[in-house]
Amino acid sequence: MISIDNISIRFGAFVLFDSITFQVNPGDRIGLVGRNGAGKTTILNLIAGLQETDEGRVVKTAGLTVGYLPQQMKHSKGKSLYREALNAFASVIALKKRINAITAELGERSDYESREYLELIQELANANEQFELEGGHSIHAEVEQTLVGLGFKPTDMDRPVHEFSGGWRMRIELAKILLSRPDYILLDEPTNHLDIESIQWLENFLSAYPGGILIISHDRAFIDKVTNRTIELSLGKIYDYRVSYSKYLQLKEERITVQNASYENQQKLIQDTEQFINRFRYKATKAVQVQSRIKQLEKIDRIEVEKEDNKGMTLKFPPAKRSGTIVVEANNLKKSFGEHLVLNGVDLVIERGEKVAFVGKNGEGKTTLSRILVGELDHDGGLKMGHNVELGYFAQNQDEIMDGNLTVLETVDRAAVGDIRTKIRDILGAFLFSGDDVGKKVKVLSGGERSRLAMARMLLQPFNLLILDEPTNHLDMRSKDILKSALSAFDGTLIVVSHDREFLDGLVDKVFEFRDHKVYEHLGGIYDFLRRRKLSSLREIERKEPPASTAPSRSKSGGKHGNSKGKTAVPSSGSAGEELRIEPSNKMQYAEKKEHEKKIRKIANRVKSLEHEIEQIEEELSKMDEMLMNPDNIKGMEVYEEYEQLKKKHDEALTSWEKQNLLLEKVEGKRK
Repeated sequence: MISIDNISIRFGAFVLFDSITFQVNPGDRIGLVGRNGAGKTTILNLIAGLQETDEGRVVKTAGLTVGYLPQQMKHSKGKSLYREALNAFASVIALKKRINAITAELGERSDYESREYLELIQELANANEQFELEGGHSIHAEVEQTLVGLGFKPTDMDRPVHEFSGGWRMRIELAKILLSRPDYILLDEPTNHLDIESIQWLENFLSAYPGGILIISHDRAFIDKVTNRTIELSLGKIYDYRVSYSKYLQLKEERITVQNASYENQQKLIQDTEQFINRFRYKATKAVQVQSRIKQLEKIDRIEVEKEDNKGMTLKFPPAKRSGTIVVEANNLKKSFGEHLVLNGVDLVIERGEKVAFVGKNGEGKTTLSRILVGELDHDGGLKMGHNVELGYFAQNQDEIMDGNLTVLETVDRAAVGDIRTKIRDILGAFLFSGDDVGKKVKVLSGGERSRLAMARMLLQPFNLLILDEPTNHLDMRSKDILKSALSAFDGTLIVVSHDREFLDGLVDKVFEFRDHKVYEHLGGIYDFLRRRKLSSLREIERKEPPASTAPSRSKSGGKHGNSKGKTAVPSSGSAGEELRIEPSNKMQYAEKKEHEKKIRKIANRVKSLEHEIEQIEEELSKMDEMLMNPDNIKGMEVYEEYEQLKKKHDEALTSWEKQNLLLEKVEGKRK
């Protein structure tokens, strides 16, 4: 058990926690919720022993183990994936080293009757027993099995950890926690760098985990599925609900309603009391009553109501130079880390004013290409940045770059240049930093506050190209809406790397999908892209899922449990050898189902064929575009006629593809 006992934490005049108390029991799955800066991460740091309290204490049962997955993770450069995961068994490895050392020493000694020799024998016996209890002989097999189970390939085992993307590093940390089997797991925004498949894996893992779990997450669906208890942090206090997140939202609304009514009643009482005091303060006959009312007023425990934050970003991006029509152009771009190929033959063009999304599974190269565009990584192949491009980059680790000892105001002031310095406080206010907030040091800010500060600092320069890598990480729902509104009004070019579909919806008008070392362009918004990709993805999932029931098999022999006439025989609950024959109506349903599935496969194959045809036409169009850009290559009007015919063929194929998709949706709907 973990007990948070009467804890208080203050930063100067700011009170983060005011005498809060709660317990975490085995089997609890707790979601920590509250606005950015409420102290959620601080709770995890206290339990993990990474932070001290001003008052109160954290009490843990003797021998209790805790596994902590923080928002930011640091790994030693050069350490391989396998060796990093093996750190989960540090105590077992140390025990093995001690066993080897004792064994070597015993082999060199000949004082078999001495007390020291007998003590070494006893220590060796105890160490071997402990080694067996902790499964020391199987740790290497466990490491490999766990990593492969989490999606790593056998060829990844010797790759340096720093080569992996953020989502894969998250899996490495989860592997270490899983292998160490702690009594309690603490997770701070675990879904920030995970793709959909990884999130589903994590949900299943946590649902089956026997120990206690504390989670901070702004992913509503995730936290609702995993948790059975919700603790809200608000205004230095906690509200403990023994329910899941969705039920908590209902109970919170009821609590706020009651709290508002109590607040209004208390304000009326205070107002009436103050009026009485002011009215009779100087009347001697009322002196006793006045003093009684003053004491009554002093004893009142003032009710605080957390107001909804309705502030927004009203500040526009500063005007920037107009860039050239082509902002980014890549031709046959390649990138490898040693023998690990990430990008191969990437061709893409981004034009002025476009808002595009980079999407795809973790490790497919989204962040890698972003870092290439900003000049942080080298590459092979062609890459050209357009004329007058002024680039601003928001990285996943942007908050790590800031000096933790500077205040919010100092951080922004040092980045500001020119006339924009006169608007620093306006900029901070637009990003929800006001009053005493600007005096806070960066090191005490929450993950969401640091992300907002990094974004505010970036806006101090007039960029016309913004590259944002997971900008919504650590942001609550309100902050996401604010950022989306500001970016929608941005008149420059925008590249967003994100897995947040709701954030991208209505913001981007083109999607670049990273898949199999390539980048595929999709016109339209994020949901247009998902609709195009959804059917094939669903079919892939269906192929992987086990059948709902085992298909009946035919017996080769006509014995007691067989059917020599070829009809299906299924053992019944009756006597041995009794057969349960399929009725004619069931046969008809089975035949209809088979015919319906055949129809679905036929349409699906047609869709796949059309997709292949469209890709080929687009490749031919791309080649002709390059040729038409050079007038010397054009010998006559036949080239233009061929180009128009190809475009017409492309339009017809697209129309057929859309019709077949609609037909497939209709037919699959009937199956359901």
